[in-house]
Amino acid sequence: MKAAVYYANGGPEVFRYEDVPAPDCGAEDVVIQVASVSVEGGDLINREIRPLAHIPHIVGYQCAGTIVAVGEEVRGRRIGQKVVAILDWGSHAELAAAPAGDTWVLPDGMDIDQAAAVPVAWGTAHECLFAFGRLQAGETVLIHAGAGALGLAAIQLAKRAGARVFATASGAARLDLLRPFGTDLGIDYRSDDFVEVARRHTDGRGVDLVIDSIAGRNLARSIEALAWRGRAITVGVSGRDAEGLDPVSLWRRGNSLHGVYFPTLLDREHARVHAMVQQLLDQVARGELRVIIDRVFPLSEAADAHRHVLSRQAFGRVLLRP
Repeated sequence: MKAAVYYANGGPEVFRYEDVPAPDCGAEDVVIQVASVSVEGGDLINREIRPLAHIPHIVGYQCAGTIVAVGEEVRGRRIGQKVVAILDWGSHAELAAAPAGDTWVLPDGMDIDQAAAVPVAWGTAHECLFAFGRLQAGETVLIHAGAGALGLAAIQLAKRAGARVFATASGAARLDLLRPFGTDLGIDYRSDDFVEVARRHTDGRGVDLVIDSIAGRNLARSIEALAWRGRAITVGVSGRDAEGLDPVSLWRRGNSLHGVYFPTLLDREHARVHAMVQQLLDQVARGELRVIIDRVFPLSEAADAHRHVLSRQAFGRVLLRP
């Protein structure tokens, strides 16, 4: 099969488009003929720094397609079903093996590109807002990187829950694009101090919840934007700066900080989290929630797809097509 592989960590230039052996189907696995690959933020981090599981290595932990093989111990999955899957690695390929328990059968008629972009981004947004963020109707939430896949999901879910939604993005044009998804206030992080803006628009009180996928200095400042007993969720390191957070900053207003990593949640609380993602897939399939696809690259252009994500110019999810 063809795959986008690499032999050492590094930038997007490490990718090679090569023939490699097809994956084996373990007893509890399914093998998927991949139709759509969601390029996740974690894929970029893994390519940059995570030790390689194999050499050459195939990165990627979310894809959708059709089951072509089923392990002998698998129940509830069969050849021919269209599924979306989460796997440890291997999505950037024509075939991928995934634990059957970490797949979801697509609702009838659901677009496969839409499905490919749901579990991690939407599941993470849901956990950040509700399981850890405890968001309630009438509260105010600040969502960073609103134009990304996670941000767009969080904006929609928060608005549907009755929250007042603030979101950051770069430039007026991108902020305008966010309004139809539910933002009450857009903040241009390039020209505005989001802490000052958030406090000004809450009569000095601050926001109840912040979803921060950037980390570093941005996370430290997110704490400053919180109200008394406000909650901050750290869920990514896209900013790539190493500035640490002074825990004393949490003391002044009784704030709390939680970390969310979706693959671990799926592993530790599988039944609950799997059911939650299935509900989200059903809602997307019915048109109640909108998944935005920015661009689709051929698998052979995986390096360009990763560069496009790194550029922060994408609006929504970037996909690969084998």
